[in-house]
Amino acid sequence: AGLTNKYHIYASTLDQADVNVMHERIDHGANLLKSHVFHFDFLNDDFAQLPQSLQDIINDDEKRKKLVIYINPPYAESNGKVSVNRSNIQQSKIYTKYFDKLDKVAPELFAQFIARIYYELNGCLIAEFSKLKILQSGNSFKFRKSFLAKLERAFIVPGNTFDNVKGKFPIGFKIWNTLKKEIFERVQADIYENEIFSGLKNIYSYDFEKGKINNWLNQYKTNSNSNYIGVLMADAPDFQHNKLVVFRSDKPKGHGINFHITQKNLKVATIYLAIRHCIDATWLNDRDQFLYPNDDWENDKEFQNNCLAFTLFHGQNRISTATSSPLGRSGGATNHWIPFTEQEVNAKEKFASNFMTQFIKGKIKPVEAVNIFTIVNEPQAHYEVPLVFSEEAKAVFDAGRALWTYYHEQKGINVNASFYDIRAYFQGRNDKGRMNARSEDVRYKQLISELRKNLNILADKIKPKIYEYEFLKE
Repeated sequence: AGLTNKYHIYASTLDQADVNVMHERIDHGANLLKSHVFHFDFLNDDFAQLPQSLQDIINDDEKRKKLVIYINPPYAESNGKVSVNRSNIQQSKIYTKYFDKLDKVAPELFAQFIARIYYELNGCLIAEFSKLKILQSGNSFKFRKSFLAKLERAFIVPGNTFDNVKGKFPIGFKIWNTLKKEIFERVQADIYENEIFSGLKNIYSYDFEKGKINNWLNQYKTNSNSNYIGVLMADAPDFQHNKLVVFRSDKPKGHGINFHITQKNLKVATIYLAIRHCIDATWLNDRDQFLYPNDDWENDKEFQNNCLAFTLFHGQNRISTATSSPLGRSGGATNHWIPFTEQEVNAKEKFASNFMTQFIKGKIKPVEAVNIFTIVNEPQAHYEVPLVFSEEAKAVFDAGRALWTYYHEQKGINVNASFYDIRAYFQGRNDKGRMNARSEDVRYKQLISELRKNLNILADKIKPKIYEYEFLKE
């Protein structure tokens, strides 16, 4: 479309059936030459199989400068964990030839296409549709160091703009000039949704940052396998993995990062979860990376406390008395996460733990906790004064208190129930054991709706700090 000089246009494809269709179109008047439309396996075939007129172009340094290679490569990959029929799709001559340069991005077929063009047709322009992995992914770091080409312009669209592409992630159209040698750092891309321009998006390589958010988290890890009050399950530091970031009572198997939460690193853990969940994941930010912050967050007590409030009442806080834990009693885990006293919610019995309310009131000091929560390699912290919360956080506590109070009005309840347990009580579970999305209890629906509304307001309060302290780049 839009190309008119048939003597300057070549089209190749892996599927002979597609070649046949194009030849049929030429027979019916399409403005192309049959000899310029041909079957070619770009990742395996030799350039000697190309039409001679095209070989003359790619073998001439000056003519090659005018060559534009326009590709929409397949978005298939294999990492050894894909279904059997796709487990070896990455195998090709190009995969083997340039593996050292591609490194961890080698299983991506589109990266193999770009590698062959760059290393064997250098000097041309590459105009390509692909995911943003070679721009942003940590797995593409080594490739970016050797792929020295200037990214002249780019626009991005939702992945499902393309037929048979599922998932909420961006696909970029990028124009690379391989004559200009530079390492990619940043581009400002146009955003199009439903063919309508909707703004600009900064896309970074992140190769020159201090580190990722998980590097920041790791410095607060403990070496304790028993003295902890919960586990932060963390994962890859981008939005597409946010759904895997949760608090749990137990330590699951086979997960990326298990961070034991103690009295000393509690605030860090709640900051981490709040940072990962304050901003909704969308197709546009799907590949954005969470970063190692600057040090200013350490002096912002309101920010820290707001993150604590946000985390206590967020749906990804899945602390539960229904699971076993090293700190649990027989029959389940001890819940150290109840943010109210018995008197505040008119509880039917005394709670097994008042840790969270004592922590909030500043009554748990490091010297008192040393025999309860074993910690190492963590900054000194003193909680001699009560935590001070913003008005937005106070509104969340008020809404949560109303929900807890209503729960304690019910019969046959677990007095030590966590927020997750309370939700499960009212919402129930399906035959697969998963919590239902809704409840039939009218009063509960009102209370949880009010809580979520105030939680969203609190999230808006926290969001500017995420960028100010450079957990994310704008």
